[in-house]
Amino acid sequence: MDGQVNIPPKTSIAAALGVAALFFWLVLQVPERDALGRSLPLSLLLGGAFGVLLQRSRFCFYCIARDYIERRDPRGLLGILVALAVGLLGTYAVIGGWMPVPSPTRLPAEAHIGPVSWVLALGALVFGIGMTVSGSCISAHLYRLGEGSPVAPFALLGAVAGFALGFLSWNELYLRAVQEAPVLWLPRWLGYGGSLALQLAILAALALLLMRRSAPVEPASSSLFDSVFRRRWPAYVGGALVGALATVAYLRVGPLGVTAELGSWSRTAADGLGLLPKRLEGLDTFAGCATALKETLLSRNGVFVGGLILGALAAALVAGQFKPRLPTVVEAARGLAGGVLLGWGAMVSLGCTVGVLLSGIFAGAVSGWVFALFCFGGVWLSSLILRRMAVARGLL
Repeated sequence: MDGQVNIPPKTSIAAALGVAALFFWLVLQVPERDALGRSLPLSLLLGGAFGVLLQRSRFCFYCIARDYIERRDPRGLLGILVALAVGLLGTYAVIGGWMPVPSPTRLPAEAHIGPVSWVLALGALVFGIGMTVSGSCISAHLYRLGEGSPVAPFALLGAVAGFALGFLSWNELYLRAVQEAPVLWLPRWLGYGGSLALQLAILAALALLLMRRSAPVEPASSSLFDSVFRRRWPAYVGGALVGALATVAYLRVGPLGVTAELGSWSRTAADGLGLLPKRLEGLDTFAGCATALKETLLSRNGVFVGGLILGALAAALVAGQFKPRLPTVVEAARGLAGGVLLGWGAMVSLGCTVGVLLSGIFAGAVSGWVFALFCFGGVWLSSLILRRMAVARGLL
């Protein structure tokens, strides 16, 4: 492809070792704790592991949905269900250790349990459309930076602008719907056992529906090295590891999320330019991917995202999948437009497919299930529209 850089295998492996050395040097250099006393080195390590998992298992929510919509390939969706099952079991174990009896008046510490209203549904729908337009969710754009994606930088830049638009529309949405919206936590009504059983039953039913379609059989790998470092990991392996990593992250540093840093940079820049209202009503009282004004350069989510990109870069180099190239005008425009939708949707939903969908469902939040339903609905709807447009133009 024009402008693409092809790197010889030996050079790629040497570069990957260099990235790994840089990564572990950074682990030793970052401050031990952030302003709230949470471990920054551990956040960086977990981010690196998350980046490797996303890159090796192609854990991209849009790609997974597209595979099923276009080719009826259920493997990726089954991987998400495995991630949710493992993460649910692990997160409930952590929450149950901290709060043995679900409280009727307070929520688990830092758990991503948000208000449920039409604003959440609209934000998730717009986020799903943004995934289709830009070609990935925000977490996938971050790991694809490590692969040299020509679209990812523009999508993330668009997301920063989208967050700013979200902040501008927040007060109106808050006063109309979010202010009175219920924050629904399933263990509060069903207990830990009942809510866990209900959610696992839903996941099992969805898995049985998906398994009615036969999945393509991948050819066996020629070596262990290829299986681990070069070939895509099976979706169920990636999903199980994502769920396990989420459990460790929640126990030691906080729930998984990737948009807090983007949102904070956007909020700080917009505030500095005098674009934001003096007060964002109620925003900082909700759990989720917090978007506070930047006061320090290094934050827990910032180093996590930095580790994610470096981990994905090292994995892509070893696999021979680091293939940077110059973007076309269409790719840049698609990335910017889709990124704006992603940013706006993430802001009003208080997170994205990682922070709301994964971490929310892990914690037993109804908001996570609502986001999942409308997000995938947005992908399906926008994919259907684009396909019909392509057919009308004679492209399909």
